Amino acid sequence: MKKLILFLTVAAIALAGCKTEKLTEGNYDKQENDKLTYTNPAPYETVSVQQPGGQKVKNVILMIGDGMGLTQISTAWVANQGKLNLDNFPYTGVMRTYAANKLITDSGAAGTAMATGQKTNYHSVGVDVDGNEIPSLIDLSAAKGLSTAVVVTCGLTDATPADFLASNPDRDNEEDLAADFLETDADFIFGGGRRKFTEREDQRNLLDAMKERGYAVAMTWDEVKSVTTGKVFAPITDGQLPMAPERGTLWQDAAMHAIDLISKDEDGFFAMLEGSRIDDCGHWHDLPALMGEIYDFDQTIGKVLQWAEKDGETLVIVLADHETGGLTLLDGDIETGYVEGHFSSGGHTDIQVLVYAYGPHAETFTGTFENTAIFDKISSVLKLQ
Repeated sequence: MKKLILFLTVAAIALAGCKTEKLTEGNYDKQENDKLTYTNPAPYETVSVQQPGGQKVKNVILMIGDGMGLTQISTAWVANQGKLNLDNFPYTGVMRTYAANKLITDSGAAGTAMATGQKTNYHSVGVDVDGNEIPSLIDLSAAKGLSTAVVVTCGLTDATPADFLASNPDRDNEEDLAADFLETDADFIFGGGRRKFTEREDQRNLLDAMKERGYAVAMTWDEVKSVTTGKVFAPITDGQLPMAPERGTLWQDAAMHAIDLISKDEDGFFAMLEGSRIDDCGHWHDLPALMGEIYDFDQTIGKVLQWAEKDGETLVIVLADHETGGLTLLDGDIETGYVEGHFSSGGHTDIQVLVYAYGPHAETFTGTFENTAIFDKISSVLKLQ
């Protein structure tokens, strides 16, 4: 008995002296067991919209908050003093996110499932488990004559935009993914990642090739907003777009400009808008930056909902491809916008994510379903297949 007590005492001392290994990913260097705090310095007002009464779906806007799990939303709600534009959605569902060959997915496999209706292997983009290309919602919408758009805050050859616009068994083959953009029929493409199109091992300048395909190639936001008709290809930064405080309303403005342009199509449109850098903040365990990214995303949601309410024939879906960071909301104060959180993981988790739906046929997004059902449901309402 004395030996057992001695062993337990030594073990307890050893564990007490252990320090959690610090994170090295990104620009955030905190102990994993730290309690992180944030107080919202500028809570914003949200919009109020009514569910339209019609049942015709002419347009679909799919908004992806990369890595935005339920706890991220809950934390943002408290920090914004008990309000988000997400509160307007009358229907919600629960979505599973696992990949074909791995429980913990990445944006490549998760985005492919939503874009194509097929689960695929971890790190794959726009292909099935055997590496065969699969048409995406962008491809099928364009083939039907609908206008299409992809607007993101990351590089355009990053996993999620590539899921809708390209295909490769490995998302890390970004130069190959960039070359696939020469085959897309998307009408409005906005994000970062210009280097993958210009500074290439094969010495090709794909921007010139996009011009030859009839795209207005825009290198700045001023050039983007000056385009009022025709196709737009806008990799406006070398890497990802800046973080939310620095970029201001840039992504919000780009998303609404895309909708304004493609909504001129009398046949309708499909748009994918991604708040990409929510995921980065989860990896970095950067709670203040995470809140900034979610607020930019949520404010864009407010503008999209107001547009959709006026239109009356637009289905808006908001979801995450997966959760990132294993965030737990430990404490907070709704009146002051104070929150206290803890991250349990430096990567993704398999926590199921919420799906929000507004507009005609929004009720079809209730219940619990696989991420492949997003493709099925959108395909059904737009009659793509």
